[in-house]
Amino acid sequence: MTATSLQDQPRPNPLVDFSGLPRFDLLAPGDVKPAISTLLEQGRALIERLTSDSAAATWAAFAAPLSDGFERLSRAWGMVAHLHSVNDVTEWRDAYNGMLPEVSRFYAEVGQNLQLFEKYKAIAASSEYEQLSAAQRRIVEHEIRDFRLGGAELPAESKPRFQAISEELAQLSAKFSENLLDATNAFSELLTDAGELAGLPDDARQAAREAAERDDQNGWKFTLHMPSYLPVMQYADSRRLRALMYRAYATRAAEFGASELDNAPLIRRILQLRREQAQLLGYQHYAALSLVPKMAESVPQVLSFLHDLAARARPFAEQDIADLRAFARDELGLESVQAWDIAYVSEKLLQARYAFSEQEVKQYFTEDKVLAGLFTVIETLFGVCLKPDRAPVWHEDVRFFRIETPTGELVGQFYLDLYARETKRGGAWMDVAISRRKLPPEAAGTTSDGFQKPVAYLNCNFSRPVGEKDGKPRPATFTHDEVITLFHETGHGLHHLLTQVDELGVAGIHGVEWDAVELPSQFMENYCWEWSVLQRMTAHVDHGEPLPRALFDKMLAAKNFQSGMQTLRQVEFSLFDLLLHSDFDPAGEGSVLELLAEVRRQVAVLVPPEWQRFPNSFGHIFAGGYGAGYYSYKWAEVLSADCYGAFEEAGNPFDEATGRRFLNEILSVGGSRSAIDNFRAFRGREPELDALLRHSGMILA
Repeated sequence: MTATSLQDQPRPNPLVDFSGLPRFDLLAPGDVKPAISTLLEQGRALIERLTSDSAAATWAAFAAPLSDGFERLSRAWGMVAHLHSVNDVTEWRDAYNGMLPEVSRFYAEVGQNLQLFEKYKAIAASSEYEQLSAAQRRIVEHEIRDFRLGGAELPAESKPRFQAISEELAQLSAKFSENLLDATNAFSELLTDAGELAGLPDDARQAAREAAERDDQNGWKFTLHMPSYLPVMQYADSRRLRALMYRAYATRAAEFGASELDNAPLIRRILQLRREQAQLLGYQHYAALSLVPKMAESVPQVLSFLHDLAARARPFAEQDIADLRAFARDELGLESVQAWDIAYVSEKLLQARYAFSEQEVKQYFTEDKVLAGLFTVIETLFGVCLKPDRAPVWHEDVRFFRIETPTGELVGQFYLDLYARETKRGGAWMDVAISRRKLPPEAAGTTSDGFQKPVAYLNCNFSRPVGEKDGKPRPATFTHDEVITLFHETGHGLHHLLTQVDELGVAGIHGVEWDAVELPSQFMENYCWEWSVLQRMTAHVDHGEPLPRALFDKMLAAKNFQSGMQTLRQVEFSLFDLLLHSDFDPAGEGSVLELLAEVRRQVAVLVPPEWQRFPNSFGHIFAGGYGAGYYSYKWAEVLSADCYGAFEEAGNPFDEATGRRFLNEILSVGGSRSAIDNFRAFRGREPELDALLRHSGMILA
């Protein structure tokens, strides 16, 4: 073969290379359609082969090969979805949206396939069932449940409509997220008057200066991305600037901007489709459908939980807001505290009451020191080792690490993408790249122990390094809240990475009830408040000294500053979400904003301006999987606080026996056992609300 003909050969598609880690160095948008189309064809062929087999269904002959076959599509589409989230440029957006209907249609078809459904029911009814492992039996149970929720038992005439709803909902969720990102990017404010920078920290000024320079402009550029927006709201003395930025942020993706980015019509349509989907399946509303695979048993139970929590928090929240208003009036001369003043006044009150500022604390949390401290916590608690590793990445900022046993055996790997970018969706999240599973015999020889090792994506939106020190770039510094966020997302990652379950369907976070999935993440947050941890994970950006004990004591004293207000805010969001998906009729005359106003009348102590459009940016419930499930944060926080209470009772946050039990009974079992059984196995009893209230400083004397 000549050199010329060699060059003419088509290159292998990296999206279907499952031999190792994702090939982000080779992957291009043009790879998506051919790869995903091929995998969809292979998936349908596999279904045809397995359902045409007249032999009695068994785990080995049916369930295992179906899981193995579907994993290829899941991994490939997961890479595409990930790039859509972290590199949302036109080419990747088009590639993702171009195949989204096809992928949605495939999974809707699978969910309605009666032949597949009957095979799983046959396994459940067979003599083999009791011989299966606990993980395998739980997968069969979940599959039967999910086929019912996927419309398998619908009349034939209803199935096309159910499938069409599923496809449209997937597209609407993607569009909601894209609109929000585009609306966020559409706004910027260029300041040329240095006087308006008064109060802003030096690093925020420097970042704004560099942002303007990248646009070939003189001055300081501020945007609605968190690293730019939050310092303005918290520190800027200019009330005009705070009001301008707040209004722009609070009205993103609403009718006040470009009509094509308005999420209001999408919200109404999403709610209509979700309700129709639920009613097709025989449920009164979407909230009832959403709770079927969760820990919570009913909408009234969740409402009771939220109202109880609101009642417990309200006295503290009322005191919080009274203190805020009194301080604003007496010390800052603000007779009327507006929404754009809250963060600013709160920071001033914090400094006055506890004699420190968050900006002062931030100087001690340098990136590499924080990561080293985080890794030490993980290594000490769970008996593993974390090391830098190498892999193809999607952006030069991304770092890659591996987790090993003390003897050097690979446990799992993870990507860490810390900094905000204009092409990256907001917030912080963990996602699955590769899941642990026992490999089929033909592939088992590709690893030392016959298991596929899990890989995770950890994504944040922190400030990147700005400025120089001694001729070198200064390290990135994080606020304490950002450090907590990093620990939170790492907790999700550990849930995925430290699993010891052999079966894909319940390994790691797979199969875990949605309202329990936050337990490990919120559990890890507690270590951000341990002095022994902060001593090791801090070094001042200028002089390298660790966080002083006196400053830590002030932070600890302020730990529950405004916790009542913060709790009511989360209850507000949770109630709004749950009522939106239950009592609210999206086909009726009532508006989403009217419902939100009613919820605020019930529970809020702070009511934002009438023109605020919070629902239009509530991506958690309209684009992030938390629809009728936002209460999960508080629900799981009860579990996590109670779990951490076991370490407090042991008298040591790193108690070896307790850490081993948490690993064995919570993290490593994944979804192979119910979340409440996991909790009982670890704690020896039912969960109690008091631990959360105590941790939040809301136990009345």
